[in-house]
Amino acid sequence: MTTELRVLQRSEWDVWCGKLELAFGGVGKTRQERQLWDALTELDRSIGAWDGEECVGTAGAFTFAVSVPGGAFVPAAGVTMVSVAATHRRRGVLASMMRRQLDDVRGWDEPLAVLTASEPEIYGRFGYGIATHQLSLEIDSSRVRIAAPPGADDVRLRFAPVAESAEACEAVYLRTVGSRPGMLARRPGWERLPLLDPPGEREGASPMQCVLAERDGEVVGYVRFHNKPHWDLSGPAGSIVVRHLDALDPAAYAALWRFVCEIDLTSTVRSRNRPVDDPLLHLVTDIRRCGTVVRDALHVRLVELGAALEARTYRTPVDVVFDVRDDFCPWNEGRWRLSGDSKGASCKRTDGNADLALSVRELGAAYLGGVSLTSLAGAGRVRELREGALAEASMAFGSDVAPWLPHGF
Repeated sequence: MTTELRVLQRSEWDVWCGKLELAFGGVGKTRQERQLWDALTELDRSIGAWDGEECVGTAGAFTFAVSVPGGAFVPAAGVTMVSVAATHRRRGVLASMMRRQLDDVRGWDEPLAVLTASEPEIYGRFGYGIATHQLSLEIDSSRVRIAAPPGADDVRLRFAPVAESAEACEAVYLRTVGSRPGMLARRPGWERLPLLDPPGEREGASPMQCVLAERDGEVVGYVRFHNKPHWDLSGPAGSIVVRHLDALDPAAYAALWRFVCEIDLTSTVRSRNRPVDDPLLHLVTDIRRCGTVVRDALHVRLVELGAALEARTYRTPVDVVFDVRDDFCPWNEGRWRLSGDSKGASCKRTDGNADLALSVRELGAAYLGGVSLTSLAGAGRVRELREGALAEASMAFGSDVAPWLPHGF
């Protein structure tokens, strides 16, 4: 079988998107969703695989910048909309698209590629490492209380229409971007994404509602959520599904969580995506009744290894030589000397003796500071060649706060 890879044309988008939907189960997007994704798709950064006149593969890349330890934002290709037709599996279509895409990303001078995976095992063979995780909670709000800090009672909460409050919520979100590694600086238009509320994804819950947190007339936080009423023989047992919750200070943050946990006629609060070190874990009175689950989130690929490692800073001084394997992007293969601290870093090729041996996948996993090189070594994925090098590098790569991807793409 011979497939042709080519850059997506405007006239092909509907067919291309339809094939993507079919590969993910055949449930089409709503008109509103299609319009938004059509507007956000960057045609010149999207490719299709074609078998004659049939589209059998899709892949795209959004223009992002990712926050990294030290506070900088590093240009990154947000890999997205990847699919292969069920009729063309195991024929090299995905590998050919990944090859083309990473070559393109390198040509765009973007040191990183990032993605969220439908299945976590797919992308490791292309050099992606799991760099961030997300925490899901199912809080038994009939038994759990929020121990709010001083000042929470001074925060005013009020309902606001979702569309009319969108600008104020986005302003809060933009002030929090960069507070953790792994967050995305986005192009205009992305502020529309959190407002999508397709009925088919509510699972019987209400349309999205919004409550603003205010202090002295200023919006300092917000929560968007769904209310899913339910009654059993014992009485009301509804649930609240938190979609987005952001705040600029601890008091507002606690006030918003206290609000959703105390809504009448409900006994459960669910939230799918929170940081793994979320302060909420220290606000709840009974963590055992919070149903915590951790799963993978952002997968990171160092496309230009030297530039990527130079773009972040390091928590403690580090001077190590990595012996790096990279079968898929051989320009990264070889020995690299990383020297850096909290003020900056240099990463250059070297002929010196290696201190640590690993693949580019492990460097991607450790890049944002949420996965330690020591833990990867414990799994046999990093080898220490100089005594003390592992502890030195692992400490330096760490982050004071866990990296987090607040939304998908």
